[in-house]
Amino acid sequence: MPGPAESKGGAPLVLGIDTSCDDTGVGVARGPVVLANVVESQTALHARFGGVMPELASREHLEVIADVAQRALAEAGVTLADLGAVAATRGPGLVGALLVGLSYGKALAWGLGVPFVPVHHLEGHLAAAGGAEPPFIALLASGGHTALFAVHAWGQVEELGRSRDDAAGEAFDKVARLLGLGYPGGAALAQLAATGDDQALSLPQPMQGHKGLDFSFSGLKTAVALLLERQPDARPADVAASFERVVVTSLVNGAARALSQTGMQRLVVAGGVAANARLRREFAAAGIDVAFPPPALATDNGAMIALAGGQRLASGRLPPAPFTADAEPYLPLVGA
Repeated sequence: MPGPAESKGGAPLVLGIDTSCDDTGVGVARGPVVLANVVESQTALHARFGGVMPELASREHLEVIADVAQRALAEAGVTLADLGAVAATRGPGLVGALLVGLSYGKALAWGLGVPFVPVHHLEGHLAAAGGAEPPFIALLASGGHTALFAVHAWGQVEELGRSRDDAAGEAFDKVARLLGLGYPGGAALAQLAATGDDQALSLPQPMQGHKGLDFSFSGLKTAVALLLERQPDARPADVAASFERVVVTSLVNGAARALSQTGMQRLVVAGGVAANARLRREFAAAGIDVAFPPPALATDNGAMIALAGGQRLASGRLPPAPFTADAEPYLPLVGA
């Protein structure tokens, strides 16, 4: 009979930790099944600054991580003794924040005598996207990243294109700030956009006619700022809807070009922007075979790191000395 740390087929029970930015996430997964996903948000802490303060984020992770881990174990109905492995994000992200989760994960795994699995943050997002199996095109769109990858196999990833400036989620937050929606603004902007007319205002389509696979959103943000200066009476809902339409069109068109140019048939969309309802509708309308993560796994969380850690264990993709893995704030996905 398998023990508590194993499921049928011997999949280990993995605890995953993500402290790459401002949320402390700890999750538990067994194979492809998420058993717990606990996220302690720092939104209230950083809201008065209009963005994440790295030093404060690191200190808050340190304060709460042990409690968040205990809550995740309780939610999964397991104990530390049941764990078969511990995984943690090693990068990219804020270096101080990464070090908290990485150090906690190493110490926990060492003390329990189980494998430690360092995981790339974006690999976690891919693992959370509905159990899709390679080959596929991945569109990763979040506050820190917007990029297209060809995932030929787990561990064989080719970057096809990326944003030349702002990430899509970053642009959402900046335009939300222009509209007085506070921080973080992505979800608030999308909610406001749902009540607006997306054709009421003219905004430029970024990189119009571009046949490559890069993105750009900084100019669009500037265009919104100029529009608000010139038309101060413009309805905020119409501004939000028009902006959202242009961003979503850019993402959908870019992903469609990647599928066409590579001949791949399946798309995975991951990262915080994957929770955007309009983005999901537009991909469905385009007839693209697409997989999204469940909304609870779209934004940063520890469960996705547990899933990715389990995949790495199953395929034997571990570094020679995982306990020496250091935090890498600019860690590329290709070759990770």
